[in-house]
Amino acid sequence: HLLLFLLFIGPFNCFASYSRATELFYSLNEGLPAGVLIGSLARDLRLPMADGQHPAAPQPQLSFTLASRGLGGQYVQLDNRSGELHTSAVEIDREALCVESSGATVFGGAAAVSSSSPSSESCLLLLDVLVLPQEYFRLVKVKIAIQDVNDNAPRFPVPHIHLSVPENAPVNTRLAIEHPALDPDMGTNSVQMYRLCDNYGVFTLDVEENESGERTPYLIVMGALDRETREEYVTVIVAEDGGTPPLVGSATLTVGISDVNDNCPQFNDLQLNVTLYGNSSLGTHVATVHAVDMDLGSNAQITYSYSQKVPQPSRDLFHLDESTGTITLSSKVDGDTPRLHRLIILGNGPGCIPAVITVLVTIIKVMMRPPEVVPRFIANEVEGVVYLKELEPINTPIAFFTIKDPDEKYKVNCYLDGDGPFRLSPYKPYNNEYLLETTKPLDYEKQQLYEISVVAWNSEGFHVNKIIKVQVLDDNDNSPVFSQQLIELSIEENNVPNAFLTKLHATDADSGERGQVSYFLGPDAPSYFSLDKATGVLTVSTQLDREEKEKYRYTVKAVDSGFPPRESIATVTITVLDKNDNSPRFINKDFSFFVPENFPGFGEIGVISVTDADAGQNGWVALSVLNGSDIFVIDTGKGVLRAKVSLDREQQSSYVLWIEAVDGGDPALSSTAKITILLLDINDNPPLVLFPQSNMSYLLVLPSTLPGSPITEVYAVDKDTGMNAVIAYSIIGRRGPRPESFRIDPKTGNITLEESLMQNDYGLYRLLVKVSDHGYPEPLHSTVMVNLFVNDTVSNESYIESLLRKEPDISIEEKQPQISIEPTHKKIESASCMPTLVALSIISLGSIALVTGMGIYICLRKGKKHHRADENLEVQIPLNGRINLHMLEKKPMEISNI
Repeated sequence: HLLLFLLFIGPFNCFASYSRATELFYSLNEGLPAGVLIGSLARDLRLPMADGQHPAAPQPQLSFTLASRGLGGQYVQLDNRSGELHTSAVEIDREALCVESSGATVFGGAAAVSSSSPSSESCLLLLDVLVLPQEYFRLVKVKIAIQDVNDNAPRFPVPHIHLSVPENAPVNTRLAIEHPALDPDMGTNSVQMYRLCDNYGVFTLDVEENESGERTPYLIVMGALDRETREEYVTVIVAEDGGTPPLVGSATLTVGISDVNDNCPQFNDLQLNVTLYGNSSLGTHVATVHAVDMDLGSNAQITYSYSQKVPQPSRDLFHLDESTGTITLSSKVDGDTPRLHRLIILGNGPGCIPAVITVLVTIIKVMMRPPEVVPRFIANEVEGVVYLKELEPINTPIAFFTIKDPDEKYKVNCYLDGDGPFRLSPYKPYNNEYLLETTKPLDYEKQQLYEISVVAWNSEGFHVNKIIKVQVLDDNDNSPVFSQQLIELSIEENNVPNAFLTKLHATDADSGERGQVSYFLGPDAPSYFSLDKATGVLTVSTQLDREEKEKYRYTVKAVDSGFPPRESIATVTITVLDKNDNSPRFINKDFSFFVPENFPGFGEIGVISVTDADAGQNGWVALSVLNGSDIFVIDTGKGVLRAKVSLDREQQSSYVLWIEAVDGGDPALSSTAKITILLLDINDNPPLVLFPQSNMSYLLVLPSTLPGSPITEVYAVDKDTGMNAVIAYSIIGRRGPRPESFRIDPKTGNITLEESLMQNDYGLYRLLVKVSDHGYPEPLHSTVMVNLFVNDTVSNESYIESLLRKEPDISIEEKQPQISIEPTHKKIESASCMPTLVALSIISLGSIALVTGMGIYICLRKGKKHHRADENLEVQIPLNGRINLHMLEKKPMEISNI
């Protein structure tokens, strides 16, 4: 719509639009954050704004809009109402925007208005802003000059700079460094200076600036250079800009000193003296001269030549190699050849005066020819080298030698010179024929090459040598050898899978493939061990458990690559070291011990058996009582449980202890077990008579009482249990007018009237009642006096009490009561063990320990099946209803299954 509006009003308002065109200049530093104020267009254009301070004079509402969102629009934010221009979130980088130096596009700056255009080095950001509405319309050209900050360090285009300087370069020679440092910053923020970290006293730097402002460093030679003394100088060149603080960049500068021809050839000697026999053959080496030039390359090339002073006959007799300086015999020496030759040899270098050396050759004339040695090889021979296998037998022939004198005038002898298992002997019946053969087996591993000489000499003393080389060929005659025949290893249990154990090493003295060793596990090795064939690395693929297996022993093989292959065997032993990975383990989780009460203090109650599968200190186990330690103690070493004091079943019939076992590992492991101690009853308590409460009490019995009527009862309890708590009642003494008139029930203690009372039966009856248990081995008892006063009334209580205070004259008539045990309160289950215990107690009176053990076994087996909780028996002695004794405590007697 804005574009259509401008097109519509354009033809009619060209002059007005042109007259209202305005330019604003701002300056801004690069790299500023978002929200920095660049400038206020309304204020800088002096446009009226509605500020609300002058309501009497209403101001128009202006609108500011960027004409286009081009490249510059992304770096600024324009407030449409206030006309304030701020930096956006896109950071301005002057070096990225203004890649050219023409200054056409740059940004940055302080919020200042400039009426003059920026300098040519400026980087401008151009914006077109439209001001609306129509009556205030104008097109504002905004130019923002981006000012440079020192945010880039100098950087050399290459990390290593190489320069070459001739060694004869004069002082003050200048060499341009072709790779100066670059800095994208402008002005003083660009590169300002260069320096060397180490100038070695012979270099310095200078900087030249051209018309465009580019600075180029120059290396200046400040001292004499000598390549033969030092070929290269390595230092660091540093470039520094002019920012605050300055930033630097560096590169390695290598200055190579190139060679110039400043040295000439030189001989180490001035003269050589050489002797030559007149019978020497053509090509015989006479001498070699050697000159040295300290220069390099072509500057050090030396050629050798004869001086013009050397006569032509000497030149023809001796050949000089111009490259190597070797002198050889080139013509045959005869009788006319001079005996002395002076050879003047020149060493020539480029641009140098030749070096001179003199070689004096003295020829000794010989009138006879030397002996001849003619070999004929039997063994394989190539270019004078004989090849023999190391396994060849003794006396293996190598070659025939024919020794002869060419002149056939002198006797020729020969012998073998050199070390080795060889022999040269005459081969009969032929003359001058000799056989070379071995005297011992050859061993490649001891010596691979022999050099021997067959020497022939005649009677005149002339010697001739024939050199023979014997190369021994290797054979697979050595087995691999382990560095250790017994390899002892150890590893902690619970190792990680594929854990490294060791690296086996075996050597083979043979060469080539015959000496290459491969490793294999023996057939007795477990499958979870692995051995790398090439490296010999031994690993275990699984976790080892010492408690499962502590030691492993198996064989390993080392096999070479010969044909047929040879092998050797070593033994590997692996000890699995213990880790504390097992808690102490009790043989049972629950222990039960049956102990007779009144057991003496510190007597052995039982043994707590505990084991720990670990070894050493990890398997040491210490036992302790977690509860009840004030009564019980346990022997840590033997596991014996003891009570500190004597135990009384009547006070506590059973104890439940918790025993803790702790091993000696770090950290320690532990476990607990439950200990149940059941006290076996001993007959150590006599029956306790609860009624009558006193021997002085009495009961009135009416004469009209019918026979069979209950009169009273004796009520007693026993703190013991089982048979020790079964009570029997009996009358052991009587006194009265007719004492047989009363009877006591041996089971219940009820006293009843047997016969009718007559007139003559009136009076005081005194019955001595014995209350006895069925304990073993000796029953315990108590006695009580039961006083009965037969009369219609009690008219004189004091009289009766006086009779009671008198000692009764009663004769004791001991009679064992017969009683059968029948429960009165609870029904006995069909599977009760009480009859069994009674029978065992009667039969085994002499063996209480055996009886008790059998009773325990039977009762525990039957009690599990028939709910032991319901097998308790209660024996209750009822009281006579006429006597109010129901408030007395009646303690049930438990018939134990022990």
